[in-house]
Amino acid sequence: MSKVTAETVRRVNGLTARWSHALPEGTVFSAAGVWPLLGFLADGAAGPARTELSEALGLPADQVAGAARELLAALRSVSGLDAALGLWTHQALTLREEWRAGLPAGTYGVFGDDLVTAQERLDAWAAERTGGLVERMPVTLTRDARMVLAGALALRTTWRQPFTELPLRPGSGPWQGRTLRGLYRRSVRPDRVGVAGTPDGFVTALTVPGDNGIDVHLVLGEERMTPGQVLTAGVGIVERALPLTGGGSLPHGHVGPGLHVEQQPAVEPAPLTLDVRTVAYEVRADHDLLALAGLFGLTAARDARVGHFPGISDHPLAIGAARQSALAQFGPLGFRAAAVTAVMAAPGSAPLQYRYETTVVRAVFDRPFGFLAVDRESRLVLVAGWVTDPAPEPVMNFPGAVPPGL
Repeated sequence: MSKVTAETVRRVNGLTARWSHALPEGTVFSAAGVWPLLGFLADGAAGPARTELSEALGLPADQVAGAARELLAALRSVSGLDAALGLWTHQALTLREEWRAGLPAGTYGVFGDDLVTAQERLDAWAAERTGGLVERMPVTLTRDARMVLAGALALRTTWRQPFTELPLRPGSGPWQGRTLRGLYRRSVRPDRVGVAGTPDGFVTALTVPGDNGIDVHLVLGEERMTPGQVLTAGVGIVERALPLTGGGSLPHGHVGPGLHVEQQPAVEPAPLTLDVRTVAYEVRADHDLLALAGLFGLTAARDARVGHFPGISDHPLAIGAARQSALAQFGPLGFRAAAVTAVMAAPGSAPLQYRYETTVVRAVFDRPFGFLAVDRESRLVLVAGWVTDPAPEPVMNFPGAVPPGL
């Protein structure tokens, strides 16, 4: 990632943490995809709208445009990241050239009275900018629309070490009784997982490294904790503001949510190992930012009775729509990765003779958990979300196969 200040990263991650408390379960969102647009709006705002936007962004209004440009440049430098950030105005609206010149190329567009054609163009722009992951804009143009905010962000990374697919059947919790598309892998890096204590309870965090500088962190809290509490803890762990005790330093026993350290028999001497069981998942969500106007500093700006953005246009202007579309797919090969599954018959072998013992750190994510996709270098959270409905185990229909359960 190109240079982005630690202060900007902290402000964007702070918005991620606050947003996580306001969303339902089973969602995905990107504060990093919203923050730059709010920054450009704050740069052209006046009065209460300027104050609210500045407070939501956590920076003085005269600094946010520069920080927004810096963040956009950093996002575009991340390998595997597709971002669609846009601001559109009606053709009858004249913008101040100095403000418009501060927008990155490709972020700004104009629409006319032919709303069908305009909608098609906006949808095509969104699809093109995200490589088809987001097929259309999450906003429908109306006759009175004068300004539209939209954001979509998607990324791809391939795991350094892929997972093996094995069905997962949770014995308790919300997913009990289901056969899920489970993912398993063993490594000799026990400190990829760890436990942190928070005022709300303990959390277990696992880092799954990608091959292009993006890591995905899976975060499991105590069952009584809310998604917002767990994801806020995840942000603290990512920023290294919340101390994490690595798996290699944990005592034997149940040491954290879904986490055990135990002795297991082995046929040969083996180092301390980490066994991970989790699930494949896909999460999609559309967000209406105006439904959480206070969080994003848009309460005053949506009042159409007065103009709020004299730095953007001489015409009275209010925010008519602000939305984001986002998705997340976690599979055996990567984050937003295609996967091929094969069934192979292995030859039998003689009974194994267990002469040794090895210590295994066993992490199991078999109930709802949070995730954060993070730029490894800056520790900026790119996408975050909460998994409530993991992928089921695929049903394979082979000629002559016996139906499940028989």
